[in-house]
Formats: sequence, C-alpha cells, structure tokens
Amino acid sequence: MWVDKQLEFSDSQAVTATAISTNVADLNPAFNYNSGVDIGTGEDLYLVLQCDTTATAAGAATVVVTLESSAAAGLTSSTVHWTSATWQLADMTGGKTLSAVKLPSGVNAAYLRYLGVRYTVSTGPLTAGAFSAFITKDISAWRAYNRNYTV
Repeated sequence: MWVDKQLEFSDSQAVTATAISTNVADLNPAFNYNSGVDIGTGEDLYLVLQCDTTATAAGAATVVVTLESSAAAGLTSSTVHWTSATWQLADMTGGKTLSAVKLPSGVNAAYLRYLGVRYTVSTGPLTAGAFSAFITKDISAWRAYNRNYTV
C-alpha cells in the first residue's frame, strides 16, 4: 500500500486525550471552497486507520475517529464526513488496522479546504496508544480462506 506524505494525517501519533491529527491536508489553496469539492468521486480513495501501539487506560477509555474538513487549518467549525465505530480498549491492539473505508462522495460530500481526522477519547484519558491515519488508493484487504475442496 502506497502512502502519500501529503495525505498522511498521523504517523504513529500518540493519543491520550481528544486531539486532531498531527497533519492536516491543504487540498488546494487556489480553489474556491465556498460550496466545497467532492474528492471522493472518480478513482476510489480510502481512509485507513491503524493502531500502532496498544492503547491502555486506567479505566475503560474509548476512541472515536472522525474524518473532518474545515475552512480553517485547525479544523474549527468543521464538517464531519465519516465517523468510526466506538473502539474499546480491547479493539485497539498494536499493529491492527481498525478501519479502511472508501471516502464518502456525492451530494453530501462537500469537502472544505483543510482535511484531517479528530481522535475523540471518552471515559479517558488513555495512558498509552499511537495511531496512524492516511488516505490511499489501494488497501491491503486480501484474505486467505479455507479451501472448499479436497485434493
């Protein structure tokens, strides 16, 4: 899977409390984003979220990740385009791909100039945990299945 550094929001970002991604993509400074732009149309693009370091907490912390765009680089007054499941501590083990989803497209996908992810920690804080988030054109989704025949 190829990762474009310009579309890499987090690279093993330590997350202990609610925060936005280390990197926020500037989609195109020359474009007029008053009505937004649909970057999910055309060739498929995927948002991939990975847990790089196992998350730990004193209590039962959970994490929800949202893909957001905004007119401001700090993702203030942002539009949420996708929301993950609520991940429990048991879900967030090191080396695990938590999600790989196709970017939303269509009439409800008016992406604003700045694009990034927000990690929302609830019942926290986390005492450890690192995450990666990026957009890519290809995902590692191949799986081996048992043969349904005898040789």
